[in-house]
Order: sequence, then C-alpha cells, then structure tokens
Amino acid sequence: MSDTTIIVILVVLMLFVMFVLPQLLLRRAIPSVIRIFRQGKAVGIENAKTVEELGLKPKNMAQAILRGREYKITALQVLRNANIIQGTEDGKLYLSEKDLSSSKWKGS
Repeated sequence: MSDTTIIVILVVLMLFVMFVLPQLLLRRAIPSVIRIFRQGKAVGIENAKTVEELGLKPKNMAQAILRGREYKITALQVLRNANIIQGTEDGKLYLSEKDLSSSKWKGS
C-alpha cells in the first residue's frame, strides 16, 4: 500500500471518529436519559428530581480525563433544548411525556 493510500485512510478514519462517532453515541444516549427519568419516576412537574437524584451529575475533571466524554450530559442538554426535559423554579428536572410524544424521540 502506498503512503498516500495510508494517509487517506487515516484521514477518513479520523473524520469518522471526530464527527460521526460522537453523533452515534449521542443518539444512543438520548433514549438512555429518557429511561433514567422514567425509572426515577421523574415524569411530570410534581415528581421532578435533581440531577444528582437521577444520577446524571457531570463528572469531575479527573473522571472526565480517565473515562472520556459523558454523552448522557450532552443528551440531557439536547432534551432540555427540545423542552422534553423541563425544569422547575427550584432547579429540579422532569420528563414531559406530552412534549416527548410529539417529538422525534417518541418511541424511546
């Protein structure tokens, strides 16, 4: 194999790891976060819970370096931006089944 072919393969692999893989991992993390809210019974404003109660607290810097990126935290932000996960005035979060049912993640 020529050097050019090896370089092209490495560039394609690098682009896959940088752009495609994170999207795939995020797509897998979104149903996982929805499941965490359902299992924690944080469905509806009256059952809202903190991030810590749900086990979705972001890692500290040392854990992040050793274990890599946590896609559940990113998935939580995506769901909050889509109003599927909503917050209360005291900082607790809950799953809005109504908003989930009209979203692209309704089958999750």
